[in-house]
Amino acid sequence: MKEQQGPKANRTKPLYMISVAAELTGMHPQTLRVYEQKGLVSPGRSRGNTRLYSQADIDRLHLIGRLTDEGINLAGVVRILEMRERAEARDDEIDQLRARVRELEDQVSEFRTQVRITALAPYDGKGPEQVLRGFLQGNVGD
Repeated sequence: MKEQQGPKANRTKPLYMISVAAELTGMHPQTLRVYEQKGLVSPGRSRGNTRLYSQADIDRLHLIGRLTDEGINLAGVVRILEMRERAEARDDEIDQLRARVRELEDQVSEFRTQVRITALAPYDGKGPEQVLRGFLQGNVGD
């Protein structure tokens, strides 16, 4: 798995023990264990096998709490979280594709510029020095 960098890496860094995570989310530690068992959250582990929750985990637990407070059962929460993750993955892919399109547009622009330059000084077997000398003497295309 690739190492994350930047703000996203800070959000996924396991920091909070279960007691702190419970306090931050207003949930009982046993609830957090149940959510982990059901696959709703996957905290990291310390070398001593202590659960460590990241800020992303805390945010996810807040969302789970809001959804369950609205009467959505855990099966519904799982579905909502999966759809949200798929949407975020699509958004990331769209961002990558847009960046690639920009790169390709830059390459096409550069290619078009090269074509225009080449049209101004067509290659007829002369070396670059001769073509430049011709430009300087005003013999464009000669």
